[in-house]
Amino acid sequence: MSASNLAGKKVVIIGGCGHVGLPLGVKFALAGATTRLVDIDEKAVATVNSGRFPFLEKGGDAQLREAIDLGLLATTDAEECRGADAIVFVIGTPVDEHLNPKLSAVFTIFDAYTKYFTEDTLVVMRSTLYPGTMEHLHSRIENGGYSARLAFCPERVSQGYALDEIDSLPQIVSAFDDASFQAAAELFGHIAPTIIRLSALEAEMTKLMANSWRYLEFAIANQFYMIAESKGVDFFKIFQAIRYDYPRAKGYKAPGFAAGPCLFKDTMQLASFFDNQFAMGHSAMLVNEGLASFAVERVAKIFGGELWGKNVGLLGMAFKPNNDDIRESLSFKVKKGLEFKGANVLWHDPYLEDSTPLETVREKSDALVLCTPHSDYESLTFQKPLVDVWGTFHQPELEVFPGKKSEPEANLRLVNE
Repeated sequence: MSASNLAGKKVVIIGGCGHVGLPLGVKFALAGATTRLVDIDEKAVATVNSGRFPFLEKGGDAQLREAIDLGLLATTDAEECRGADAIVFVIGTPVDEHLNPKLSAVFTIFDAYTKYFTEDTLVVMRSTLYPGTMEHLHSRIENGGYSARLAFCPERVSQGYALDEIDSLPQIVSAFDDASFQAAAELFGHIAPTIIRLSALEAEMTKLMANSWRYLEFAIANQFYMIAESKGVDFFKIFQAIRYDYPRAKGYKAPGFAAGPCLFKDTMQLASFFDNQFAMGHSAMLVNEGLASFAVERVAKIFGGELWGKNVGLLGMAFKPNNDDIRESLSFKVKKGLEFKGANVLWHDPYLEDSTPLETVREKSDALVLCTPHSDYESLTFQKPLVDVWGTFHQPELEVFPGKKSEPEANLRLVNE
């Protein structure tokens, strides 16, 4: 689309220097909008204004510099909201120590900006919301003595690939009236390929169900892995056999740590919405969180159950591969579990500045745990015992014999998929 699409429109993003707000702000700026990123993190604001993403994002710095040339600016000044055509809130709903949504966090930030609302202001909620939050915010506006057009346009992008996926994924838009929907659809129609209209409650549940579904997929893979390995059976040989030339198992997930700032949190929000009757969600949480403890026990087993004085090296601390985001990473749960058992833990991550050098970790460790399968590790070989719940370095050969459709002289094959 040409850079004139949103010319003359001012868009302000609250929380604009984070993983959700910054890619969105870049796209609005590239579409021609006068874009302001309001954020309380002064370091992140300075980094963005220097033309650099504060985190890993594919193609991020190049597109950010182009957006800055078009006028994008990060700031800590909330007054930039005055006169904005659209104010986009990137406020996720956290969960408390009881795994219930902390709605007050959303309302407090929302209320702080209502003085900038007018009847023509499009107010967009962007991050995941507990079901019913939009209805509450709509009532809050109606009963608060001010006006605004309110919409919920949830983000659906993958960490580190937001710029690509904003361009390619359909955008869900919900609102309480046609005027608000049209305003939001027009705004996002300049950066998204298609618009899907839902009610506010439908949109809220769509995001939670999508993330919960993925969390459950990982949980069943992790459960099967722990069942097999605890019985002395090679799970990854079973995994290959199940998937070998069997179309219905094409989507069968491999095990691994399922963490990060969204999947666990959103599953718990959906459980809370359903009066804690989402038994599959709670079970998934127990399995996925339990895999970290299972990994610790696998390390202890190497040394006969005793870890006091042992050096254990962790490879990868980010919550997912090829990323620098450590939010809710289960690597830290593994670290704590090992330390509680008396181990001295060293760790390396190629994307974190305070990482111990890889060779130091490999040399000094008595055993290693692959916590995050960064591509930087793919070429490594190991002389020390390795716990690898991902199966990255353990690909057993599968014996496959010829059947009735094979040539008579066909021999046994060993395959490694």
